[in-house]
Amino acid sequence: MLEELIKDLSYLGFFIAGLISSSTIFFPIPFYFLIAISPKLGLNPYIAALFSAAGATLGELTSYFVGQGISSYAWNKLKENKTYKRMIRLFEKYGSRILIVFSFSPLPFDFIGIMCGFLKYDLKKFLIITFIGKLFKMLLIAYFGEIALHYIGW
Repeated sequence: MLEELIKDLSYLGFFIAGLISSSTIFFPIPFYFLIAISPKLGLNPYIAALFSAAGATLGELTSYFVGQGISSYAWNKLKENKTYKRMIRLFEKYGSRILIVFSFSPLPFDFIGIMCGFLKYDLKKFLIITFIGKLFKMLLIAYFGEIALHYIGW
């Protein structure tokens, strides 16, 4: 399904695949292999990585807004909670590092997105840092995919 989307829409297909994959909370749709085989589809893997990262970053807004919804609902009960205050301090101090690690790694990012929305983490910072982490992950996949295709003679 995603492979045909990419064949039909080219780089825009990578953006949409990233968006769809990251929009699903707790059930990501793996599309990374498509970046790795993008040269076989006649596309530049690094441009595919850029479009994928942009789509995946915007897809993470789903979890961020879920967290904001929970926060709005629970705000009156939590604003004086010690654990909540500790979490806010933790994100104020290490939020950027936590975001970059989770967006780059295969760790479940949805929990972090929900947490950022819940703690009212700055949306602009959330998007920029998430994009940077996802871009590096996608570029790494593109690079190793290109090498793998070369060695298997594809």
